[in-house]
Amino acid sequence: MPNEINRWAHFVEYNIGNVAVRPQYCHVQNPGNMTMPECKIIDFEQGWEFMEKGITKLKNILEGLPEPQFSPEDYMMLYTTIYNMCRQKPPHDYSQQLYDKYRESIEEYITSKVLPSLREKHGEFMVRELVKRWSNHKIMLRWLARFFHYLERYFIAERSLPGLNEVGLTCFRDLVYKEINGKVRDAVISLIDQEREGEQIDRALLKNVLDIFVEIGMGQMDYYDNDFEAAMLKDTGAYYSRKASNWILEDSCPDYMLKAEECLKREKDRVSHYLHSSSEPKLLEKVQNELLSVYTNQLLEKEHSGCHALLRDDKVEDLSRMYRLFCRIPRGLDPVSSIFKQHVTAEGTALVKQAEDAASNKKAEKRDVVGLQEQVFVRKVIDLHDKYLAYVNDCFLNHSLFHKALKEAFEVFCNKGVAGSSSAELLATFCDNILKKGGSEKLSDEAIEETLEKVVKLLAYISDKDLFAEFYRKKLARRLLFDKSANDDHERSILTKLKQQCGGQFTSKMEGMVTDLTLARENQANFEEYLSSNSAANPGIDLTVTVLTTGFWPSYKSFDLNLPAEMVKCVEVFKEFYQTKTKHRKLTWIYSLGTCNINGKFEPKTMELIVTTYQASALLLFNASDRLSYSEIMTQLNLTDDDVVRLLHSLSCAKYKILEKEPNTKTISPTDYFEFNTKFTDKMRRIKIPLPPVDEKKKVIEDVDKDRRYAIDASIVRIMKSRKVLGHQQLVMECVEQLGRMFKPDFKAIKKRIEDLITRDYLERDKDNPNTFRYLA
Repeated sequence: MPNEINRWAHFVEYNIGNVAVRPQYCHVQNPGNMTMPECKIIDFEQGWEFMEKGITKLKNILEGLPEPQFSPEDYMMLYTTIYNMCRQKPPHDYSQQLYDKYRESIEEYITSKVLPSLREKHGEFMVRELVKRWSNHKIMLRWLARFFHYLERYFIAERSLPGLNEVGLTCFRDLVYKEINGKVRDAVISLIDQEREGEQIDRALLKNVLDIFVEIGMGQMDYYDNDFEAAMLKDTGAYYSRKASNWILEDSCPDYMLKAEECLKREKDRVSHYLHSSSEPKLLEKVQNELLSVYTNQLLEKEHSGCHALLRDDKVEDLSRMYRLFCRIPRGLDPVSSIFKQHVTAEGTALVKQAEDAASNKKAEKRDVVGLQEQVFVRKVIDLHDKYLAYVNDCFLNHSLFHKALKEAFEVFCNKGVAGSSSAELLATFCDNILKKGGSEKLSDEAIEETLEKVVKLLAYISDKDLFAEFYRKKLARRLLFDKSANDDHERSILTKLKQQCGGQFTSKMEGMVTDLTLARENQANFEEYLSSNSAANPGIDLTVTVLTTGFWPSYKSFDLNLPAEMVKCVEVFKEFYQTKTKHRKLTWIYSLGTCNINGKFEPKTMELIVTTYQASALLLFNASDRLSYSEIMTQLNLTDDDVVRLLHSLSCAKYKILEKEPNTKTISPTDYFEFNTKFTDKMRRIKIPLPPVDEKKKVIEDVDKDRRYAIDASIVRIMKSRKVLGHQQLVMECVEQLGRMFKPDFKAIKKRIEDLITRDYLERDKDNPNTFRYLA
């Protein structure tokens, strides 16, 4: 039984004017396994004449001439004719001739119809005609591709010839595009400039015509880049150069930036509507160069509206815009960050001068007023940092360049002293004022935490962090020992913050001090338990002892004060108790930190006096004597001149005159005599008699200098131990780098320590090169 072979040709519907070809099927029978019967040979002239009629009909339809629709039968006859002419055996296989004729028919149409219609039009009309002709050309190629489908599928594929579509596009490129691309480019650029000037243009038209520049490259962007984009970019540069030269003279910096931002936005919009996406970075770069790069300095330094003025007047929105614009330009943010640094430095330096002036004006007044001025100064510096840190985070989007500028600016003025106090001391005093009871800063717990966080941030800018640590430790010791700390949680909180900022070594002693106080409270509870369970060990008076670890606390003067008999017994009782706990620790009594509550029996009334151990010891001497000389008091107490002068001044020359002095002057001298003032009275029944404060600043600085010498020694030895041999310059630089986290060592100090280490046989100079050192193991 014969096989029936179905061969199907499936065609997609295309519309050309009113012509439509819908999917049709061709059915050809081939009986059994027999060979296909020979068809009648089609002569080339005869076959091409038939094809030419179909192609002419297609051209007429494209030209809009009255033509009947292609019927399915018309289409199939054209397809079958090509099929048969290509399938005939040589010499009647006309594949090559058909391939050539395909090209000729396209060239003839272009030459006779397309080019004349384009040549007679100009400007936008020519552009519209080109878009129409290009669209028709692509439609014609799609139809011809279906007529010549068999030729494409076999003959062209087997010989690796350019495809039908490629041949058709090449014809248009060589005959049409090469002749008119220059005129089209100029017309398109003219339309773009019209749009830049605010005129309405047909964006769809530009999109279509620029697609021709892209499509004509057949996968390559060379034609778009060379024939259109290069000229468009050149014109853009010239256009914005003209605009910028006028705007820079007429507009303020904010107005200029608004215009620049709007221009960039519009150019980006242009790309999304009709330019090729590859043009965007090049176009924006060109606009940025003409509007911003060329006029950077002129724009930023405008007298009343430049970057300085924007910072001065807190123009946050304009500063944000400035960042957005200049961050696009290579190194465009450098001048902005430089001006930002100058401005912050100037504002900070002005605060320092203001504080200096205020302090010098108040010098004649009370000390605490000067101290208050310093507190105000630190608070103003914190506010300044908050303000410009917000600028860095919000206006400048956390950019590292501005963080660096802020850091360098604050380092300049944060390391300047005010009224003889270093910034390290000022910060430590500020913290003390916040953390102690009765400080001038009345803040909520949340505000205290927030303020402490900000103080620690400021500490990062201070070079003498070790000096801050020593001042802070002194003040922390007074808060802890005299129960002046407002809140233990805040004390621990700031230590945690300092530890995160400066490392564990920075806060280890301070943490030890806080821990000591907790242990001391437990120790006192055990002491009281010991007294209650041991009736023989009775000190006779209430006694509280705080036991501290020597290494954690600041060094205090320890004198062998001759205690009154009542106090001697207390010391002995506590020693006995402490030996029951440990026999390996030695107690050193720091009487200068002690306080006593004693009753003074005056004629008007008995009063309770809160005094230091020194003051109490001096007053109790008058239980045995009515009148004592300066030298007798000094001998009986076994104290230095300075301490005796301080305590006698507090008891006879200050607010509360517990002792009467002869002669009655305001100063203490070695020839003075003292008597108990029996007539003393006060409206309060309980009064505190303070000792004049000792200026500890000098001692703190001396202690820090001493520690620095040790630190430099240790650093030099560490470096030399690992390097063995090193030049002077390199050793100094490495030493500075190692110690820079805590303080900035002076080069002269390092040189002096090197010489000292040489004399102590840690290092030696190289015999041949005296600027080179060797480590002596």
